[in-house]
Amino acid sequence: MLELRQTALEILAATDPKIKVARVQDLFDQYQQQRIDLNVSDVIYSGDKALPGRPQKPELIPPLSVPKRSMANPEGRVSLLHSLAHIEFNAINLALDAIWRFPNMPKQYYADWLSVAKEEAYHFSLIEAHLQSLGVAYGDFPAHNSLWEMVERTSDEVIARMALVPRTMEARGLDAVPAIRDRFKQIKDSKVVEILEIILRDEIGHVSIGNKWFNFLCEQDNLSAISTYKELARKYRAPILRGPFNLEGRKQAGFTSEELSLLGVD
Repeated sequence: MLELRQTALEILAATDPKIKVARVQDLFDQYQQQRIDLNVSDVIYSGDKALPGRPQKPELIPPLSVPKRSMANPEGRVSLLHSLAHIEFNAINLALDAIWRFPNMPKQYYADWLSVAKEEAYHFSLIEAHLQSLGVAYGDFPAHNSLWEMVERTSDEVIARMALVPRTMEARGLDAVPAIRDRFKQIKDSKVVEILEIILRDEIGHVSIGNKWFNFLCEQDNLSAISTYKELARKYRAPILRGPFNLEGRKQAGFTSEELSLLGVD
């Protein structure tokens, strides 16, 4: 019988996006049907696997070198959608990495991140199919790698990963997606609006999972969530968060009033 964490590592190393998406969905289905073992105690080694597995394109360039995307023309809109597809592809990988890399967490932790991987794979498929309908493929535009760089930076400590990837990097999506959705509403692109509504709904749940396990780890070691987050953000060089913030989305994702007040909002 297959084992969940080892299989997550193998899927993470897959380079073809379509194969990765299909295998994530299959792994989720099999785990739901109790056909997959879960060994929480093993320390798994990646060996010589290149992580994450990714296709040769898109070309990865520094964030400041990524061309500005204007909604005023079709190419700018397609480029923006491509950047969202790249974020979702990286999000599949970060969920898989959270499963295989960190042992000795409760079983629900692994089930939660498998659910995230499945939803991120669905998001990627939605955007990629829409890009193809516009005559574009994933990989046709350059992209940056800052989300995965934070995944790598926090590979030594599960509490740092929970603090700085879902509830910092991904939470920025809660802030950014509503504005992007509204811009597509203005040009009456109902298909993209529908996709972004799905992504926003699910991402609230993903950030909530990050909050859940960060707070679990803080409580387990009798740590202050506020001071621990500040310390980890400094240690791992997390980006400074700047508004505007999606206050309602962040509340739904489990951020406390005290945490939100530190963002400069009431």
